Amino acid sequence: MPFTEKKYRKATFGGGCFWCMQPPFEKVPGVISVAAGYTGGGKPHPSYEEVSGGLTGHIEAVDITYDPARVSYEGLLEIFWANIDPTQAGGQFNDIGPQYQTAIFIHDDEQKRLASLSMKQLEISGLYKAPLQTRILPAGEFYAAEDYHQQYYKKNPAHYNMYKTASGREAHICRMSRQRKKGRQPPA
Repeated sequence: MPFTEKKYRKATFGGGCFWCMQPPFEKVPGVISVAAGYTGGGKPHPSYEEVSGGLTGHIEAVDITYDPARVSYEGLLEIFWANIDPTQAGGQFNDIGPQYQTAIFIHDDEQKRLASLSMKQLEISGLYKAPLQTRILPAGEFYAAEDYHQQYYKKNPAHYNMYKTASGREAHICRMSRQRKKGRQPPA
């Protein structure tokens, strides 16, 4: 069914390399689809080569269609925070450049309120000692990435797993998961 017929909603997050942001959201009951792509820039229909060059103003992102009767926006925000380093400015892990920065692209006032509240709660949690660098921005036009980027983790699992480990993302996620479970701050 088209997304308007069942009152599905959109959520859009920039979390560094979009290859690594699709899998955590695709596993969530109530998530209908997750597309890798580009948003936030000025050039219509950018290519991967243009965006990866850092000159279009776009950010690699995932555009999520979800059923709010089955999964909340707050739940999606929790998944987002658990899969990024919100203190890293200018990229994520070993992907450096404005196209890899973290951002929450809000689609309405309620998402803005919830994203701001979620970020404030993370700031005061003590989980991170450095200031958060994630931006909250209005959602704009989203351009789906080329087919070979969609569900890359399924199409090229060996390369995906090697990349996720070598980039430092996997170690960060594991370290922060342990810290959340212990209720302690991470080492400096």
